[in-house]
Amino acid sequence: MDKNLIQRTISGIVYIAIIILCVTPLGAQLINGISPGLVKQEYLYYGLITFLMIVGAWECVKIMKFGKGYEKWIVLPVVAIIFYMFSKRFFYHDFFFDFRLSEILALSLIAIAVVTLFKYPTELYYDSGKLIFTVIYVALPFSFALGLPKYSSYDSSFSLEVLFLFILIWSSDTFAYLTGKFFGKHKMAPKISPKKTWEGYAGGVILTLVLSYFIEKYQHDLRGNWMVVGFLVASFAPLGDLVESQLKRNFGVKDSGNIIPGHGGVLDRLDSFLICVPVVYLYFILEKFI
Repeated sequence: MDKNLIQRTISGIVYIAIIILCVTPLGAQLINGISPGLVKQEYLYYGLITFLMIVGAWECVKIMKFGKGYEKWIVLPVVAIIFYMFSKRFFYHDFFFDFRLSEILALSLIAIAVVTLFKYPTELYYDSGKLIFTVIYVALPFSFALGLPKYSSYDSSFSLEVLFLFILIWSSDTFAYLTGKFFGKHKMAPKISPKKTWEGYAGGVILTLVLSYFIEKYQHDLRGNWMVVGFLVASFAPLGDLVESQLKRNFGVKDSGNIIPGHGGVLDRLDSFLICVPVVYLYFILEKFI
């Protein structure tokens, strides 16, 4: 068997296992089974998101090849400050999904950053532009990810929104790849991602909606309607891949990193997650008023 395939398989299994342990009650149950009362599940989730955000921010700095100015050295402090603001809300259970102007502006900035990447890439050749893009592209999505699980100080349970979001992203990518492989003829973005096809995109949306139907039917404790969430994930996950591909293409980089052997870096693995989280978060705001 190809050594690279073995490496990819092992690292992929480890990656998925870490995700599951940190975004479900299984992680705390396992640790507390060894040493009772040692950790709460929200601490494992917070630690995972914090780690991924820090690594992702540093990978973005390397991809964009910052110059020797001060901007390179203040990226992580600025990212940390923004994340800290959301962290306080996370630990004080302050995510109520209301129309807060600050959140709407932050979500709008993510959309503006994506448009800038595709339409005005030269703006990102300046270190100031690189700094702003890194903060928006990495810090804000991971910060919003803290608001996805539904739990409160009155209810110690840790809900599974993030787990099923990952499942939908993984399934969307898989379904789109398989559909495109067997039926794909029309390229979606040949210069950015040559393997993506509109047939694959359609297959990903349809089959992810089928999976979402069963999630909605059997997981009644999740926030929102997961047929809608599934449609949003399947629609926007390919955009996440295109955003990261365009970013690497602009700066002549193949992989964002090598922290996951055989798979690349955090941004390579979580490109869809970075776009889907803000979209799903916005849906959770809107669904309260629908």
